Amino acid sequence: QVQLVESGGGSVQTGGSLRLSCAASSYTSCMAWVRQAPGNEREGVAGLYIGDNTTYYADSVKGRFTISHDAAKNTLYLQMNSLKAEDTAVYFCAANPPHWYCREATRRADFGTWGRGTQVTVSS
Repeated sequence: QVQLVESGGGSVQTGGSLRLSCAASSYTSCMAWVRQAPGNEREGVAGLYIGDNTTYYADSVKGRFTISHDAAKNTLYLQMNSLKAEDTAVYFCAANPPHWYCREATRRADFGTWGRGTQVTVSS
């Protein structure tokens, strides 16, 4: 099964930017970024169906975040701009939805494979 390893998290001021990376051990057709802050539910923020480059974004990040994939490196990215304090969370890379097609799996944050997460902290 595919293994996912996130990197690129860190601390940034409000309004700043970060780029997260997720290195995958093998090809998987649907990949997503899911975040979770302490005490909050998991939120699927962005998903990508690699076969046709179909993307999905949660309303909370539309216009600020961009999901992309580099096939040569087998790596998923999340470019995060105009960061807000409420973006503070652990960000997980996810793949292999067990029940839903890619868009709905991302909306529901329902995946079968998860990375270990990378912390993003945005100061207010």
